[in-house]
Amino acid sequence: MQSGESGTSYSGWAAFAGVIMVVVGSLDALWGLGGILNDDIVVVGGHGAILADITTWGWVHLLLGSAIALTGLGLLVGNEAARWLGIFFVAVNAVLQIVWFPAAPLWAFLLIILDVTIIYQLTARWNVQARWD
Repeated sequence: MQSGESGTSYSGWAAFAGVIMVVVGSLDALWGLGGILNDDIVVVGGHGAILADITTWGWVHLLLGSAIALTGLGLLVGNEAARWLGIFFVAVNAVLQIVWFPAAPLWAFLLIILDVTIIYQLTARWNVQARWD
């Protein structure tokens, strides 16, 4: 966009959120794959009750992580629907990380922080991010 044109310009925050979504989705998918292949690797030593078997949660996180990573790629190519899907998938991921607190508290806390950062990037300054040209 040239300086004489009116309108908004692309700020780069959506691209930042897209890259972080690809990273978080890939980490989530790998974490889920670890839960599927070997339950003992995923449990760090936390105590508490997990609502389902770790293998079940591994499948959930593998699928959700893949969806988050693909949505992040959609943000990188400028798909407007990817922003809405990103907000939804990342919010669901943040809630589901609470289930992992008994198994791996530090990991779950880190991913919740990254999820909140992504949601902030996709919702704050929405008008500035509206144009992709």
